[in-house]
Amino acid sequence: MMLKDDISIEIPSQNGLQSESQTQNIAIVESLYKALATGDAATVANLVRDDLEWWFHGPPQCQHMMRVLTGEADWAEFVFEPQTITAIDDGTVIAEGWPEEARVPGSYWVHVWTVSDEGQLVKFREYFNTWLTVRDLRPSVPIKWNVDIVRVGRNMTETLWQSQPSPKSPGRRSMPELVLAI
Repeated sequence: MMLKDDISIEIPSQNGLQSESQTQNIAIVESLYKALATGDAATVANLVRDDLEWWFHGPPQCQHMMRVLTGEADWAEFVFEPQTITAIDDGTVIAEGWPEEARVPGSYWVHVWTVSDEGQLVKFREYFNTWLTVRDLRPSVPIKWNVDIVRVGRNMTETLWQSQPSPKSPGRRSMPELVLAI
């Protein structure tokens, strides 16, 4: 589905049904990026929990979101323009971007947000110039542990999402690759 400003919104569905919480969580993440783009600190503060859990992978000088959210840098230092926003389950939303006119040449980023039941962003994983694959390792049926057998109901390496950087971003071969297991 395409929204204004050419942001691609993707909601994986099961049996053709979309989760209402997935749609709401995408709207929350989209609101964050719009607030960041306009310098609306009050909206950002309402969306992001004070004790946000943080994880970063990339060059230390590229921790742009951390500097913006902590007030260390002005909101205009690095413009986050998501090209895609995808809900992969009821609590996880992935945004990726590659600014068309990057202030940081060759920049490509992926943000993985966890949204609480209360609608706040509580966990954040930032990957900068990193090729990311998200795989679901949760069994669809309870695992029965004994000496002879471990039963699972589906392929243990189901890919839920994978980076799709633009042709203008660094090529896949020049970026490290990571797998995020959920």
